[in-house]
Amino acid sequence: MSGFVEKPEPIQVPGLVHLHTGKVRELYQNEAGDLVMVASDRMSAYDWVLPTEIPDKGRVLTQLSLWWFDQLTDLVPNHVLSTELPAGAPADWAGRTLVCKSLRMIPVECVARGYLTGSGLIEYDESRTVCGLALPEGLVDGSELPGPIFTPATKAEVGEHDENVSFEEVARQVGAETAAQLRQATVAVYGRARDIARERGIILADTKFEFGFDGDTLVLADEVLTPDSSRFWPAAQWQPGRAQSSYDKQFVRDWLTSAASGWDRRSEQPPPPLPEEIVTATRAKYLEAYEVLTGLSWS
Repeated sequence: MSGFVEKPEPIQVPGLVHLHTGKVRELYQNEAGDLVMVASDRMSAYDWVLPTEIPDKGRVLTQLSLWWFDQLTDLVPNHVLSTELPAGAPADWAGRTLVCKSLRMIPVECVARGYLTGSGLIEYDESRTVCGLALPEGLVDGSELPGPIFTPATKAEVGEHDENVSFEEVARQVGAETAAQLRQATVAVYGRARDIARERGIILADTKFEFGFDGDTLVLADEVLTPDSSRFWPAAQWQPGRAQSSYDKQFVRDWLTSAASGWDRRSEQPPPPLPEEIVTATRAKYLEAYEVLTGLSWS
């Protein structure tokens, strides 16, 4: 059992139709047919959306995505039309709202990996492959791969877990031409972002993208290269063979699986609220990621 501990009621705004409540985002449609994406401060872990929010998280995700879209615009177009707040929207939506093109979304999580960890490491330890791609012997947790690889996954509903699939399975689902476009765009965007992050002392271990079609044009959508969708590691602390320090929700995961939380993730019980010190530390890590990557001060 998993999903929302407490599913929120969407805010009703005149002129907007609520379409979907995701783990982090609320999705609306305006009268012009454009999508309005609002990033909340919700936090998810272990396929649960937790009852405790992280202040400023939605704004960090939105502002960091916008910064990355600007760095990538020559590689692939993105879905952003405007950051203007819709008429009648709550003031709290400022800084966390994007008006976007309505795309024909491709039901694939486009994952790029430059380093071995997470679900990729689990598969590698069993078969020396990741998503069916053969990798060299001798790799350990945190090892840099010979080159970036495209390791797609199926998109799961809230409370369910994405499943890694092979490139061949993606081609079967969406067609060989689209699968090839996804692989090329994913690896190209990862390569650009990896180099930018590296200049700032951060390793981009892996990340996931979502794409859709605007007519025949492949477009980058949703959030991009945030601590929610990526593993960012401080380069100065990188040491293969162990779990890496990271700019993400690791404080939350560590507390939930500690004796202090009193929660058994294998049970059907929802996780408990987060203590204030975990909320504060997690917020600080998200802000640090924004500031180090962009060179801008959070205000």
